[in-house]
Parts: sequence; structure tokens; C-alpha cells
Amino acid sequence: MKRYIPYLSIHILLGLTAIGAEEGLDPERIANTVILDEFGVKNLQLETVVVEERDFENTVFAIGRVEEIPGKRWSVASRISGRAIEVKAFIGDRVEKDQLLIRVESRQPGDPPPTIDLHAPIGGLVTTSHALQGQPVEPNQDLIDISDRSEMWVIAHIPEQRASEMKVGTRARITFPALGVEPVMAELARFGVRADREAGAIEGVFVVPNPNGRLQPGMRAEFDIIVNTRPNVLAVPEDSIQGDPASRVVYVKDFEIPNAFVKAPVVTGDKGGGWVEIKQGLFPGDEVVTRGSYMLGFVGGGGSVSLTDALAAAHGHEHAEDGSELTDEDAGSDESDHGHPHDDHGSTPLWMIFYAGGSTLLLIVFAQLWWNLRRKGARHA
Repeated sequence: MKRYIPYLSIHILLGLTAIGAEEGLDPERIANTVILDEFGVKNLQLETVVVEERDFENTVFAIGRVEEIPGKRWSVASRISGRAIEVKAFIGDRVEKDQLLIRVESRQPGDPPPTIDLHAPIGGLVTTSHALQGQPVEPNQDLIDISDRSEMWVIAHIPEQRASEMKVGTRARITFPALGVEPVMAELARFGVRADREAGAIEGVFVVPNPNGRLQPGMRAEFDIIVNTRPNVLAVPEDSIQGDPASRVVYVKDFEIPNAFVKAPVVTGDKGGGWVEIKQGLFPGDEVVTRGSYMLGFVGGGGSVSLTDALAAAHGHEHAEDGSELTDEDAGSDESDHGHPHDDHGSTPLWMIFYAGGSTLLLIVFAQLWWNLRRKGARHA
């Protein structure tokens, strides 16, 4: 029996520890929990997302610009000398293929003098015009420029050290800040013919549809170029990550207390496509705050709820200021005042539990000593 005493002692101590844990909350959890009332949640406009495994895109960020496709720009000129007697298109007009643009009256004699009509060689946007009604016209003089902008080049300045990870057909998510619309997907069509030595970048050309004509030359573009994709990666939106680079945290919605959010430290990995890989600190099914997560770090005072009130609402019985559950003796006066009976859960004082456990342990030890002495006496007799 002597050899079982250490095991009995360990079991008793573990039992007492478990009971003590039930009597109160983890102090670290208390310190890292933000509890809001309904107005606080509405004022912060909090949004959450459920953590799950996803296909994770490793991306290279680049900036660039929009340009016209050179082969889709045409100039209109006259083959004869004369003057423009009719001008039908002006800068900013959209024209159709074969639409009449200018009528030119020849300088050759005649009654009336002969005329020629100049038509649009392609459909598109009139980007420049040098034709005025009555203006003299000379052969091979550029009168109107037309650009077909149904598609545009979007040129990325790719860091040289990352260019080897890409090839023709590599996909990118492109955002145009001036438009404020959802990103578009496009494929790398070709690389530029020379590198920018000062910027340490080479050009990558992407072709983007422009059906409504909103893309214009010179517009800024931002690229997330997808270099590889990994399946089943635990990731969260980038705006849910807070803290400095050495101590990243997220706010996780408490599974027990309404409108409560626990600050949880995490270990992050790669970033890409607006998502951040989580290597440690979260599990699938956790619900993290995205919008409003930054402001949670400054919440306190009027917009927050005390831990006592939050636990009382969640458990259906009252708690002390430190989060521990009230005993029947402490809660008795409150029951008589409010008429709300409490369960017997947590009614035994913590000191009494430890006292009883310690006494039991000592009793076992003394019983073992007495038994050993009795056996020794019997052998000597």
C-alpha cells in the first residue's frame, strides 16, 4: 500500500486543482477579454469571419500603370489637298467602324469641286483631332486619332529578384484605386524588353478587358501576382491581425459570453491576396474579428461591460468582481432581495475543500505508518 500513497496524493492534488479552476476564471483570460454592450458593438461596426482551411495564394506585390495597346490605335489622314468642309467627330466621341468623320473638298477645279469622305478605320474613342471646319488639309496630315480601348495593357513593375517565379500565363489580381471597384483577374502576356536598373524591376504586361471604357492610360494599378497556391492552409483576413511584428494578436469571439472578444496571440506565416497564414494560436471554427479589430485595443469605460455582469448573464448566476463564482452564503442576501434562487454550483468555500483534501491525505499517511509499525511488532514477537 505504501507504493500507492504518492499516486493517491497526486490524484487528490489534481482534483483540488480542477475544483479550484471551476471556482474562478483564468486570470490571463480575464485580462485579455474585451466585453461590449450592444451599443459598443454597433458603434465599432464589428465584423467577424470563421477561421477555416483554404487554398492559400503566395503572391508578389507590384505597382504599375495602364497603357493603350499600340496596335489598336489609328490615325486618319487625307490623300488629297483641299479643305475640310464637314467635321463629324471630335475629341472624346465614340465612333463606329466606317462612320463618316470628315468630308474634304478638293482644290481641283469643278462645279462643284470634287470631294472625298474620310471614314473611321476602326471603332473606338477619338483621342486627338486636328480638323476644323474650313481648315486647309494637306496630304498625309494626321487629322484624327482613334483608339480601340476595349482592351488595355496594364504594365507591372516586377521586382527583379521575384521575376524568375513567373512565366507567361501567370495570373494576377489587379486593383485600380481610382475606380474603387473589385479587383480583376488577368494573365501575364509578355515581359518587357529591358529592365529598369534604378528601380530594380522589369515590366510585365497584362491584358485587361475594358468594356465600359473606364480604364484610361496613366492610371495606377496594384498587382497581387500569384506565384503558387498551397491547399489546406489555416488563414485569416489581413485586417484581423493586430500588434507589432514581434507579437501578433487577433480578437476571437468568446464562445460563452455574448459580445465578448478574447485577445489571442498568434504565430503568422506568409501573406498573400489579403490573407495571412496562421501557424499557431487558432483552430478551425474560431471566429475572429476583422472590421473593427484595431479599435478593440482601445475599448474601455462606457462601451464595455463588467466581467461580473457578463458571466452572470452567460451562466445564469452571479459572480464576484474577480470572476469567481459566489458561494451560497455570499449570494444568500442577494436571493432574498431579488427572489432569484441560485444553484448549489460552487457553494462550498474553496478553503474548506483544500482543508478536507489535506486532512484526508494526512489520514492516509498516518494509517500507512501505523500499519507498518504493527507488522514490524508482529515479526519481532
